[in-house]
Amino acid sequence: MSTYIHKKKGPSFSSTILLFTIIFLFIPLFVVTFFSLNSSKGMQWEGASLIWYKKLIFDSPSLWTAFRNSLIIALSSSATAVVLGSLAAVGIKWYRFKGKSYITTVSYLPMVLPEVIIGISMLIFFSAVKIRLGMFTIYVAHTTFNLPFVFMLVTARLDEFDYSTVEAARDLGANERQTLTRVIIPSIIPAVLSGFLMCITMSLEDFVITFFVSGPGSGTLPLYVYSMIRYGVSPVINALSFVMILGTMLIAFSFRRFLKVVAASS
Repeated sequence: MSTYIHKKKGPSFSSTILLFTIIFLFIPLFVVTFFSLNSSKGMQWEGASLIWYKKLIFDSPSLWTAFRNSLIIALSSSATAVVLGSLAAVGIKWYRFKGKSYITTVSYLPMVLPEVIIGISMLIFFSAVKIRLGMFTIYVAHTTFNLPFVFMLVTARLDEFDYSTVEAARDLGANERQTLTRVIIPSIIPAVLSGFLMCITMSLEDFVITFFVSGPGSGTLPLYVYSMIRYGVSPVINALSFVMILGTMLIAFSFRRFLKVVAASS
């Protein structure tokens, strides 16, 4: 009788590459955190201090205005993109109509086109219809840019959906609205939330499109940081970045826990 001896292997090449990739991606985050605690404005360490966090809270009204604008645009455009993208994905999967494949292909265009092309196109469109550049134009541009990502995520979720439950709901007398709200939407909630968080992330960090469609008084955080580069980036930005990193981690872990609860209950 032959025996199998399991030999413990060392780390593989792919594991090593993964480790170095993670380290490479996270080093900038640690650098930002490190210098947010530096008492000096320069790159030379002169002692730990919370002075930049104090300035962030009490002495940076213009920065908080830009951050508020970014947050308003991110939340509103993401919510709109989630609603429109989810309904579009359900409609594409649920109904059969002429030109369906072409509409699906066109829906992915904003995702693959360079952002500079989208920004210039939006600027030309708003100028042609005489819409004043400002918060509204940024909101429309970000919604347009985020739509394909929600559409893609919800479509992928619907590809795995068991449509026998829809037939069962109809056999029990449910109409289309009841089937949509009580059967389909609950099953795609994880994809909808994933799309919402992705849209918020992409909206908060977008610079190129926002640069073309923003107007006076509608500057977002990326535009504010860009305007500071000519004078040198203040360590206050490092402090804000660390706060945003903590907030992002909190949201990510909370969302992961929520998905586990949804998966366990389903």
